[in-house]
Amino acid sequence: MRERVVADLSHLPLHGKGTASPTWWGTLVFMLLEGSGFALMIVVYLYLGSLAPSWPMGAPPPDLGPGLVLTAILIASLVPNWLVSRWAGREDMRKVRIGLVVMSVFGIVPLVVRCFEFPALNLSWDSNAYGSVVWTLLGLHTTHLLTDVADTLVLTVMMFTRHGANSRRFGDVEDNTLYWGFVVATWLPIYACIYGPAWL
Repeated sequence: MRERVVADLSHLPLHGKGTASPTWWGTLVFMLLEGSGFALMIVVYLYLGSLAPSWPMGAPPPDLGPGLVLTAILIASLVPNWLVSRWAGREDMRKVRIGLVVMSVFGIVPLVVRCFEFPALNLSWDSNAYGSVVWTLLGLHTTHLLTDVADTLVLTVMMFTRHGANSRRFGDVEDNTLYWGFVVATWLPIYACIYGPAWL
């Protein structure tokens, strides 16, 4: 059988970034699925609140300190996260390495604060329906923090090895920054659910 060359595509890049990357689309679908899970839990929270004679149900209000500190850290992390995304788009290895180290710290510190946040809720997960839904919301978000921190740490290590020289890794860094933005964005409505009644 005779082969006929239609076009020479050897000049095209081996890997795409952004919307040209299947990984970007996979990350987007992943965020949509996880966002749906968060939305369902918030609906459960609101539904239970509408049925209960008092909400929170017989529980003291949570201490506001750890939640405020965690929220401030997450919002502050958006600036270096945005910078890392830009540097990855330019394939600036030195800045990406520094940015990933900074983002690794911004990922670990909220997990430390979260260790103080669970006790600051002032109730156990099995106290009542309110305790269960609040602990579930906090647990789900903690899982997302852990997932992104693990991904960021792996990417950080890779960018300091020969594997970082692959242009595909810069696309992975961009996808990671997209996911971190999702982790921060999902925290805000969860914060409103958990701490909103204490502010009122």
